[in-house]
Formats: sequence, C-alpha cells, structure tokens
Amino acid sequence: MNRHNTLSQKTVVITGASSGVGRAAALAFAEAGAHVVLAARRQEALDQVAAECRLHGSEAEVVLTDVGDPQAMKTLAAQAIERFGGIDVWINNAGVGAVGEFTDTPLAAHERVIRTNLMGTMNGAYAVLPHFKERGAGVLINTLSVGSWAPAPYSVAYSASKFGLRGFSEALRGELGRHPGIHVCDVFPAFLDTPGIAHAGNYTGRELKPIPPLSNPRRVARAMVKLAQQPRDAVTVGASARAIRLGHFLAPGLASKLMARGLEAYFRQASPVRKTAGNLFEAPSGIGSVHGDYGGLKVRDLAPIATGLALLGAGVWALSRRRP
Repeated sequence: MNRHNTLSQKTVVITGASSGVGRAAALAFAEAGAHVVLAARRQEALDQVAAECRLHGSEAEVVLTDVGDPQAMKTLAAQAIERFGGIDVWINNAGVGAVGEFTDTPLAAHERVIRTNLMGTMNGAYAVLPHFKERGAGVLINTLSVGSWAPAPYSVAYSASKFGLRGFSEALRGELGRHPGIHVCDVFPAFLDTPGIAHAGNYTGRELKPIPPLSNPRRVARAMVKLAQQPRDAVTVGASARAIRLGHFLAPGLASKLMARGLEAYFRQASPVRKTAGNLFEAPSGIGSVHGDYGGLKVRDLAPIATGLALLGAGVWALSRRRP
C-alpha cells in the first residue's frame, strides 16, 4: 500500500470497536470508503456502530470477540476473509485498565489487563500475519499509549502491558523486515476523552477522572487512517504526549515520582465511590460512545498531576536546550 492508494473497498478489521478510539476509527474508515469488520464484547454497541458505518455507504460486519481468546481472534480473521475476500488493515485497539495500589488490586485484575492489552494484541497479530504474508501486503496498527514511555503508578499492569507492547512492535518490525509489503505501525495517544477511565477496574475507592488536557479520540482515528494510507513506524498524537515522553526520557525517576505524588494528592480529595472490577471480566452494558463526556473537565480538577507534568516537560526541554 503506497501513498497513492485510497481506502475505497479495502477491508479493515478493528478490535475494541464498541466505544472510544475503536468506534471513532470505525466511522473514520467507513467515511474513507473502506469495508469494516468490527470486533468487541458488546453486541448491541457493535450493531449500532455498524449501522452508523453503513450510513456512510460502507459495508460492515460485526464479530463478537474477546481478544484475550486466541481462537476467537483466529475466527475473527477467518470471518473477515470469508466475508470480504481478504484483510488489508488490522487494528489492535482493544484495551482495559485497573487502577489501584498494586497489592490492593486483585492479581486476577492485573492478569486480565495483561491478557487483554498485551496478549490480545499478540493474538491479533498471530491471527492476521499469515494472511498478510500470503498476500505479501498488509498494515498492522497497534494502539499503544503515552504510557508505553512513561510508567503510570497505581496502574502497574497497564504500564507493564503498554511497555511490553512497545517491545513487541519493535521486535516484530525487525522480524518482518524481509516482507517489505507488510507494515507494523504504532499509535501513541495522549490522555483521551473516551469512556475508558469510566469502564476501568477501580480499586482506589475514589472517583477516577482522566488527566487533562484531553485529546479528541477522533484525532487518533484520523491518524490511523493516515497510517493505513501512508504507513510509518509510529505516530504520537497530542502535544501532552510528546511532552510527557520527553520528560520521562530526560528525567525518568522524577517523572514517575511526580505522577505518583500527584495521583496520591488527587485520591485524597476525590469523591469516595465503591470499588469495582469495571469491564475487566464482563463487558459493560448498553451502547458505547466515542467520547467520555469529560468536556467540562478542567486542569484544576487534577492540578497536582497536570501542573507537575507540564513543568517537567518544560523544564527538561529548557535544560536540554542549554546543554552544549
């Protein structure tokens, strides 16, 4: 696939398509003229996304899938190939999180995060790469996170999964170097206005909110479309993601401490809520959405974290400019 190719009549498989970035990506690829195969654990939500995609003239197929099940991912690939004759783009986007002190969070919750985020992506790649090799072409897009570069205290399994994904993608790219028509592309979003934090396992006993400023998930979806048209190894979406990545690169210990102290300050003043496993073991009910309805969230709501990260990014940038 080169820059002159369009996505018209191409087939795109998207996991985690029921809400957030996955839902935005489904609509963006449908608008670009692609056929979409939508996978997640929520039938009702997937059916609604498929209906919206068809309004754009796209053909849409729904396949109920748990990405942590390797056989389910093989079935997803097989059904996409049977329905449309092949797969051009595969997007590993499904992800979950568990927030809480490491030893206060059940080990089963940590395992589920790793199984979904890391093994789910590996399962997807394992299912589609034989098809890509047979065709000699294909684009594999993995949704990572700014958390792949900067660790997130109180979300240790999430950090482990995202750091692992970065290593997986880089190693896989090297291995596939002898297949020039196959591309492995990584997307690194900043903090996003999606339902993800509301669906996460919450073992803190406090209300969770994403860290502002929040990026629009539709920006990530547009970046995915561009990667499908003009593949490259990686793209970072959001200025805050670039600042956090730079800050952690230049002062990794300080970055982790700032994040931990900021979260602890936030937990002390946040409203108490009951602890919950969120969507870790069961899909949430109802219809999904692209956005998380955090439009009114201000920097002051998580001031210790946002301010600390901003100062860190600005400070290390200034220091790096002064070095000979």
